[in-house]
Amino acid sequence: MGILWGLMAVLMIVWVVMLRRRGGIRQVAPGSPDAADPADYGFVRQEDLDVRLPGPDQDLLDVMAVVQRNQDFTAASQLLAGTGKETEARWERVQAIAGAAALEMQQTPRLGAGWLHAWRSQQPKDAGGAQVFAEFLVQQAWRGGGTEDEQRIILEEARGACEQAALLAPGDPVPHITQLAVARGLGYSQHEFEQLWLKILDTAPGHMGAHLAGLRYWTEKWHGSRDEAFAFAEAAAARAPRGSLLPALPLFALYEHMPDLNLVRGFYESEVVTKALHGALFAVNAARPGDPMLSHVRHLLLFFLVRGERWSEAMDQLVRVDGHIGAIPWTAEADPAASYAVYRALAVAGYEANGGSPATLRH
Repeated sequence: MGILWGLMAVLMIVWVVMLRRRGGIRQVAPGSPDAADPADYGFVRQEDLDVRLPGPDQDLLDVMAVVQRNQDFTAASQLLAGTGKETEARWERVQAIAGAAALEMQQTPRLGAGWLHAWRSQQPKDAGGAQVFAEFLVQQAWRGGGTEDEQRIILEEARGACEQAALLAPGDPVPHITQLAVARGLGYSQHEFEQLWLKILDTAPGHMGAHLAGLRYWTEKWHGSRDEAFAFAEAAAARAPRGSLLPALPLFALYEHMPDLNLVRGFYESEVVTKALHGALFAVNAARPGDPMLSHVRHLLLFFLVRGERWSEAMDQLVRVDGHIGAIPWTAEADPAASYAVYRALAVAGYEANGGSPATLRH
């Protein structure tokens, strides 16, 4: 993947230069596009980009700093106790806390994540701790790099942990959402998946995080096809109430089934891409400003808007997400910060080549 990303970065930079030269992008003063600097817009330096979260959640970051410094789970337990079930925020926080524990375990296998194991042993009936532990096992399985048998053993344990977490918090979709990743890894049949999915729809029918997790089950890599993935995404978008981000789901389905290194401009101007982009743009414009899943959609919009040379719209997303980049498509790369930085630089260069400047950009 690293080699492919390096090739892609070079090709995209050459692509923008060629467009300028052939007149596809209007020329400005000599040297200006080449001098385009993201720092002029107040964007965060590449080395300071935060890959932990897709958007800001200072309460979570403060809590995790205390937990990891003191190796004491209390603050995390209190944070989740005060985070409502059925919310996107709870799912985001469970993922992030479990991710921090999984990273600790990866870095120091014998000592890492001791606070999480203490949480489970000292408070076995704490729903938050049970949810974090189930997600921790899932992330261990996918990150571990072990054999297929080793991964399966961890996922089997994760399935049991999900079921236990669900018993501790009836009506909370989080354990079922976590189990969607188990469903992929253990090869749940379509019937088993549908039974699990019905449990989620019963508790949180409009949950964007759940739909993103469910969509991955239908990707070609796992059990589905492009047609099945789009049917799943379009059905969710069609039933979404106003203010929901579900109309953006077809754009995620498109990303999951997009050919690698597709740099053909015509593809990004095609009807299927245009329709998915319009749905996602409609969703972000109608969404609640504080929706924690909003950043996920904006990051993917940035990716497609840059590839479609829609520079002004790409910059509009950049000013809203810059700084936190823990989202698809960047986290799918070996170096998320480098991946994001290339797209950011392309957006700035294209914007300035068409007459834009820091003074004309809306914040």
